[in-house]
Amino acid sequence: MEYALLQAVFLPLLLSPIAYILGRRMGPTVTTWFTFGVLLYCTFLVIDVSLSGSYSEHYTWTKLFGEFGFKLDGLAIPFAVIIYVLSTVLALYSKPYMIHKFHELYEEHVHHSSSSSGQTTITESGGMSDYVNKQSGLYFALYLVFAMGMLGTVLATNLIEFYVFFEVMLIPGFFLVAFWGDGPRRRISLMFLFWTHVGAVVLLLGFLTIGLAVGSFDFTAISEAKIPQNVLMLAAIAIVLGLAVKMAAFIFHIWLPYVHGAAPTPISALLSPAMIGIGAYGVFRLIVEFLPGTYEQMAIWLQIWGLATMIYGGAMALMQDDVKRLLAYSSVSQMGYILFGIGSFSVLGLAGGEFMYVTHGLGKALLFMTAGILIVQCGTRSMTKLGGLAGKMPITAVCGVIGALTIAGVPPTSGFMGEWTLFAGALDTAIKQHSTIRLVTFGLGLVATVITMSYMLWMLKRVFFGKLPEHLSHVKEASWYMTAPMMVLAGFTVIVGLYPDIFFKDILPYMKGVLGA
Repeated sequence: MEYALLQAVFLPLLLSPIAYILGRRMGPTVTTWFTFGVLLYCTFLVIDVSLSGSYSEHYTWTKLFGEFGFKLDGLAIPFAVIIYVLSTVLALYSKPYMIHKFHELYEEHVHHSSSSSGQTTITESGGMSDYVNKQSGLYFALYLVFAMGMLGTVLATNLIEFYVFFEVMLIPGFFLVAFWGDGPRRRISLMFLFWTHVGAVVLLLGFLTIGLAVGSFDFTAISEAKIPQNVLMLAAIAIVLGLAVKMAAFIFHIWLPYVHGAAPTPISALLSPAMIGIGAYGVFRLIVEFLPGTYEQMAIWLQIWGLATMIYGGAMALMQDDVKRLLAYSSVSQMGYILFGIGSFSVLGLAGGEFMYVTHGLGKALLFMTAGILIVQCGTRSMTKLGGLAGKMPITAVCGVIGALTIAGVPPTSGFMGEWTLFAGALDTAIKQHSTIRLVTFGLGLVATVITMSYMLWMLKRVFFGKLPEHLSHVKEASWYMTAPMMVLAGFTVIVGLYPDIFFKDILPYMKGVLGA
């Protein structure tokens, strides 16, 4: 289809004002289905184009920066598909969750107004419904822009274009947390803005170093250029550090537990599985593909950094009582797995690292959606106040268990295929290079998987099994808006686990080409 990727990227942006107007005038139901329809169409465009393998579109931009284009290849396809599949199903899931959140904020606003002025300032009969309509319009407009920013980043064919989309992700993300988050949401959204923007500026310095050395910012020009080694290493370090902030790798992870804990749950389910993994995409594209010599020198250090991130994130997750904070630290750990795979310096390890983005996207989205249902139906996210909910919420429990097994890497979920491939690649490199450090790193990586299994099973036991607290005796299953999207993702992770070639048929040839295998 002509202009397929251009449509997939820019339709959500162009139609976001319509979502805003529909929300204000016709309410959350109409704007939910409008948003869902837009993203579903864009998802079909991406999937349709990806079936033909590598595909690109190129457009005239400016001589200053080079060409503007979009490219789907073995690296971009899994990222693009997961980003839009999650964005589409979470649009439906957003409706009941966000209405619940809007009601909370409305009551908070009314209470604040009455306590400060001595009387309620919102007294008109349509106060609540008007407020919900306005908020839903703004929410879904920002939601569409957020999805567009993520897809544009992974399809970009130019460093400046990549950076623009990378920053576009940040803007709606900031407002989504600031407007509808929990706790000190404005302070946390500023923390999110500060950390990720500083990371992006460091990334830009790396881009400028390469672009000025090559004389072009186009990916094709960079891949063919001969750049001085000292310039390459400097640029590579800046790029890795900038992307590590987005990935929330160990040391640069500080912002993530606060933001994921505070963000509205549908946004947490996009931030964690989809957005932070784009940092890993950047490492694959900009370091592994374009700077192979530098990547070879950095690989072992990336693997050790990934191991530290895996173990730290898992250990911190074991200490949490808040479900969303546990899942946030789990996301830190899962990004460690991807970094571990990138550092393996093998076709299988790199393929497993990219496949882990798919499995983390599906599994972690399921778990955050489970957390959202607990918040709406049970009124709490503290695991000490939960228990025995499997009998009351069977669909949520089954989908939550499938999500947890995906993250833990248990067959037949996609998580098993991701971890198996990842560690097979890491061991293969350790044996071929006779590297003691790599063998030790491999062994400790297996220990990290035990930690992952531990906190996942511990969470499931505390939430869904054991004795049902008396105050939860009247809890019932969530609406189909929330459970149906979960069932779709749960089915998808099992299908991908049984038929991994859905993604491996694109990933493996790409990784072989990158490493010259």
